[in-house]
Amino acid sequence: MTEKVQWLIIIGSGGHGKVAADAAVASGRYRVAAFADDKYESDRIKGGILHAPLASIQSLLNQIEDARVVVAVGTNSIRMQIVKRLNLPEEKYATIIHPKAVISPSAKIGHGSVIFAGAVLNADAVIGQHAIVNSNAVVEHDCVIGDFVHISPAVAMAGGVHIEMGAHIGIGACLIPGVSVGAWSTLGAGAVAIRDVPADCTAVGVPASHIRAKNGLVPSVHLKLAGG
Repeated sequence: MTEKVQWLIIIGSGGHGKVAADAAVASGRYRVAAFADDKYESDRIKGGILHAPLASIQSLLNQIEDARVVVAVGTNSIRMQIVKRLNLPEEKYATIIHPKAVISPSAKIGHGSVIFAGAVLNADAVIGQHAIVNSNAVVEHDCVIGDFVHISPAVAMAGGVHIEMGAHIGIGACLIPGVSVGAWSTLGAGAVAIRDVPADCTAVGVPASHIRAKNGLVPSVHLKLAGG
């Protein structure tokens, strides 16, 4: 039986929104009804698709039966702010999986998350809500990815890694088995995490030993790692 194609409202009309739209259409499950973004002052049609301010969302949901929403904004904190602002039931959010992603039958993916082309989610991987697993990223067995996380392209994540809420894993980063990255931390592009990264920190380098709190201070527990 053919799965019903649903209308999709994409919040965010930048580059990330365009790629999310491509993935949604490629999946065969969605048809783009509108892009919603506060850069639009009023509703307008462009390329046969409505472009509207965020204030139009509820009206669109009332007009379009069974429509779904995805917040396609790459910055984790802004994505979370928009979700809180909308205050929609989680079941109103689409889960978008590109058909060229490889997903284990035992993997779990939360509402509002987007899995892009070439991504791999292996056995018992768990992806939270409103997370991003970008192109060609590998999330190995038993990894747990929190809500509002962004896994950038070509990240290689070994088994049992934990990424907590709002963390950002930069392009091409590698994480050895069992390490964790704390909430709202950043692991820089190309970094290799061989030990845990605490919350609210930035870690860069190979190995990722240059760790600073986001207020610019080096946490005392990591002074040796940072070379201080």
